[in-house]
Amino acid sequence: MNNKTVLITGADGFIGSHLVELLYKKGLNIKALCFYNSMGSWGWLESIPNEIKENIEIILGDIRDPGCVSDAVKDCFYVFHLASLIGIPYSYKAPHSYIETNVIGTLNVLEAVKKYEVQKLIHTSTSETYGTAQKVPINEEHPLNAQSPYAASKVAADQLALSYWRSFQTPIAIIRPFNTYGPRQSSRAVIPTIIGQIASGKSSIKLGSLNPTRDFNYVEDTCAAFWEIAKSDNTYGEVINAASNFEISIGEIAKLIEEIMGSQIQLINDSIRKRPENSEVYRLFGDNSKLKQLTSWEPKYAGISGLRKGLKKTIEWFSVKENLSFYKTDLYMF
Repeated sequence: MNNKTVLITGADGFIGSHLVELLYKKGLNIKALCFYNSMGSWGWLESIPNEIKENIEIILGDIRDPGCVSDAVKDCFYVFHLASLIGIPYSYKAPHSYIETNVIGTLNVLEAVKKYEVQKLIHTSTSETYGTAQKVPINEEHPLNAQSPYAASKVAADQLALSYWRSFQTPIAIIRPFNTYGPRQSSRAVIPTIIGQIASGKSSIKLGSLNPTRDFNYVEDTCAAFWEIAKSDNTYGEVINAASNFEISIGEIAKLIEEIMGSQIQLINDSIRKRPENSEVYRLFGDNSKLKQLTSWEPKYAGISGLRKGLKKTIEWFSVKENLSFYKTDLYMF
């Protein structure tokens, strides 16, 4: 794989920036597509080691523009498509933007991949496409049930990708990550929300619903899953969960963070942070057996011990004053 060129869309985001670091260490030439902005910001790529930044091609563009996407995809061996609007509460306010970015953006990637005969497109889905678990652990045969405009846009994008595989033999694989966490994650997610408030000296921690359960995956495990799915010959045309196969409630994760950080907190139920009742996903607990069967992937942060290890690394990063300064811990970031 040395000297093969790969494109990562959404490289300026949380998972994307970590994937850039992993694939650089694998010896790949990297094109990193970042969302164009007037400040010329590279998002979280600004925080990765200078050695990596100086040796990758950073492209400022827009996934919604077919010409921009086509130029970026040209001459690439693999395409890792992560660019997406992901905030669930914001999808209630701006659903049109989610369709443009997540569906039309994916269409642009698929067309470019088909045009340039890329070896494989790894398209990013989400466990939110399953909705509240109807059976556990959730495997890839679980019914899809979009409970938010965000989830609906991702279901549409997934089905569009699969249609290109069936119609044109476009070489795709779909990774469906459950709840990824780690350094550089947006404060719209619950783990950074809890850590950020505690690290800022707060003892009354504002959260939404405490009873829903999630399957949390440390970002290193998620990125390793991307890589294993990419290089495996067994994953073409497949939808594959990336899950830890471990379930914990929001209230329990808050107490675990409290213990690790050596703090005493009071959990405040903040109604503004709650999803509408029929939109709340009450249970996510993923089955990762298919990923293990098709690839050589094994989670390094599995179970309660793995979660504790991943949380410690995440807390260490957020506890650095310079890193915490990127976050507005006083505000609810939807």
